[in-house]
Amino acid sequence: MELDERKITILKAIVANYLETGEPVGSRTISKYSDLNLSSATIRNEMADLEEMGYIVQPHTSAGRIPTDAGYRFYVDRLMEEKEEVEVTNGALLERVDRMEVLLKQVARVLASNTNYATMVTAPNYAKTVKFIQLSLVDSANLLAVIVVDGNIIKNQMIHLNVLLDNEDVLKFNILLNTFLQGASLEDINLEMIQEMKKQSGEYADILDHIFTGITDAIHEAQEVDIYTSGATNILKYPELGDIEKTTGLLEAFEDKEELSHMLEGTDDSENDSGIQIFIGEETPVQNMKDCSLVTATYQMPEGAKGKIGIIGPKRMDYKKVVSTLKNLTIELDDIFKKSREVTSDE
Repeated sequence: MELDERKITILKAIVANYLETGEPVGSRTISKYSDLNLSSATIRNEMADLEEMGYIVQPHTSAGRIPTDAGYRFYVDRLMEEKEEVEVTNGALLERVDRMEVLLKQVARVLASNTNYATMVTAPNYAKTVKFIQLSLVDSANLLAVIVVDGNIIKNQMIHLNVLLDNEDVLKFNILLNTFLQGASLEDINLEMIQEMKKQSGEYADILDHIFTGITDAIHEAQEVDIYTSGATNILKYPELGDIEKTTGLLEAFEDKEELSHMLEGTDDSENDSGIQIFIGEETPVQNMKDCSLVTATYQMPEGAKGKIGIIGPKRMDYKKVVSTLKNLTIELDDIFKKSREVTSDE
């Protein structure tokens, strides 16, 4: 069955009406839609076809129709294609502040207030590299490895020795480690590098395995992403999310900052020029958010580090407003970061 222009118009009308009212949409409502000159009977037939195609569903007998996830997805994809419908304004949403943490908290708060949904913002994620490694003998049986990575994160790793090392051996080890690893990121430490280092370390190759464990832990610790949230209670305003079990699951998911940061950082914007992605229902990465939609945007620092902004709301959220607000906010953030860099450079 083909989704022709008439069906598309009716589907868009159903989604638009449901987004606005939260009530199932009947044929009489659609018959009053300004672009249609169709009888209620004809509209009912078209709605039956749309239901069979999986775009709408009747929640209970004698009720109107509501969009399915597929119906929302079609509407959203058309919205993203029709870019002229998404208005980008030049109004200032944010106040100028000196600290990144304060700015990002403000972003989350402003978004929650402007959209009436729950919001989250991650701090920019810089690639972490090894700055320095220092090995020191504690006693004849133990070696202390001090690993420093970007952000001045320090990891101490105690290594039990199965062989005896003297101070000259430790010095050679320090030179070897810093020659290969200084300035290296986690992605740079590959099997080929490790094999070459083990080859050069000779009989002490086993010690490297312990040191690499410490390095990996240190970089992972440095890469933990800060996340700022706001508007969790906005979720309670929408009747379709009012079920106590759904609400509890949503609030618990929203309190799990680690899961939220993994969720946002896991969204890929490589195929989207605007940096905005929309996840609907089952597409949402977190199980307890399957009754919601998630809209994400990416902002970028002048140095190249990126952060994510996310908005969680009901599937009938005002996508047009959310997309417009996110575009305005990311443009404003880019401007703030650019001016901050110019001021720093002048100083």
